[in-house]
Amino acid sequence: MENTLPSPDAPARPFRVAVIGAGISGLAAAWQIRRLRPEAELAVFEQQHSVGGVLGTVRENGFQVERSADNFITTLPWGVQLCRELALEDQLVTTHPDHRRAFVVWRGRLHPLPDGFLMMAPTRLWPLATTPLLSPLGKVRAAMEFFIPPRRDDNDESLAHFARRRLGREVYERLVEPLVSAVYGADMERLSVLATLSRFREMERNYGSLIRAMRVQMAQRRRAGTSRDGHSRESGARYSMFVTLQQGLQELVDRLAQHLPPGALRLGVGVTTIRRENDHWVLTLTDGHQFVGDAVVVATPAYAAAPLLCELDGRLAEELAAITYTGSVILAVAYRREAVGHPLHGSGCVIPRIEGSPLLAVSFSSQKYPHLAPKGYVLLRVFAGGARHPELVSLEDTQLVPLLRKEVERLLRIEGQPVQHWLFRWSQAMPQYEVNHGDRLRRIAERLAAWPGLALAGNAYRGVGIPHCIQSGRQAAVRALGLPVEDQQTSSSAF
Repeated sequence: MENTLPSPDAPARPFRVAVIGAGISGLAAAWQIRRLRPEAELAVFEQQHSVGGVLGTVRENGFQVERSADNFITTLPWGVQLCRELALEDQLVTTHPDHRRAFVVWRGRLHPLPDGFLMMAPTRLWPLATTPLLSPLGKVRAAMEFFIPPRRDDNDESLAHFARRRLGREVYERLVEPLVSAVYGADMERLSVLATLSRFREMERNYGSLIRAMRVQMAQRRRAGTSRDGHSRESGARYSMFVTLQQGLQELVDRLAQHLPPGALRLGVGVTTIRRENDHWVLTLTDGHQFVGDAVVVATPAYAAAPLLCELDGRLAEELAAITYTGSVILAVAYRREAVGHPLHGSGCVIPRIEGSPLLAVSFSSQKYPHLAPKGYVLLRVFAGGARHPELVSLEDTQLVPLLRKEVERLLRIEGQPVQHWLFRWSQAMPQYEVNHGDRLRRIAERLAAWPGLALAGNAYRGVGIPHCIQSGRQAAVRALGLPVEDQQTSSSAF
């Protein structure tokens, strides 16, 4: 790596780009740079000794265990599109069609989530009217949503406030809160509805009611012939819309890394500062060298990006540092099938805060994707921590594993010891999109406008899922290269 700036009389050299961070966002940015400027000299710096960030797959004794996310949604095109470009499309696997039902824990028992309830709105009223998850008064209050006047202003509000305002306390506590917590691991009283589930505010604004909006949308789908009977037979997450890779999501990040130019990937090398000198970007590296280039994509968590940029732009660094994070733990545990008393006729369950459980959710991994466990065995993934129980992330293994096992074994009527378990800890892995997060993003964009050739990518900005991270990296590459962003509406990050 170069240690000095090029002199004015030096011969012309290739356009040089640095990507900081080799998680899925950084690797997607590097992939896009290679596609748009194949002649550019590319360097990807990753302070860890492996690629992928939180993404990764463990294969052991016939089990295939994901270290964090285990699939991604296809209603956003960016994940499938990248798999297609990497010649991985034929390895995509959909969820098992017989196990696409989600459950909610209520009073220690699993109850099916009402058919057609999608995160925060029902597509069908009868399942909501007959579910044991709600009291008669709770059902009446939910039905009154049809008549609640809409909020017309564009001001942000917490997701908890929005859900209670539209659907009432019971629907919020017993349905909305556990479903959203399983995705974001957030404090619902602080989570921004506009930054996470803005489409429901749009439904309210455009139709006056979530129920009315869902009815109109379902009627449109029936007319379009997209549903045979006009009803959604799935609940919770749209599991038929989720896919994974046959050999695990490690395959995605490994394939991206394999397409980097020889020598471009610098594992075990971090960046300590970024500064601007003589129209060049100068990166100080942890190995004592410098990188001098023409463009930089910072694809680290926001809290890691802030100290890199504080010398360059203090206000930008302050905005990044203000984005808070929560941690989580995932216990993957395998049992013999006969040890599990619950029929597991679904893809998993979510646990409301009011249950007082340390668990956020349990994924029936080998029911969703049977190839993840040998025949005769069950693979479960137990999620805990988040804003509800941040202390669990630092709990000793000898305390944490028995605690989580006890809860899941009680819920699913499991007897006997597991055959194997894997524990993954993620400290500060999930950014919290707090109320007015959109205002912060606008201020960040204003600061970045003063620094052409500098871009940000990652899950801290406009989406936490794998497709969002991929698109964030790609759009950051476009900005860093000084090219026009083709579609700002579908861009997950204009940074």
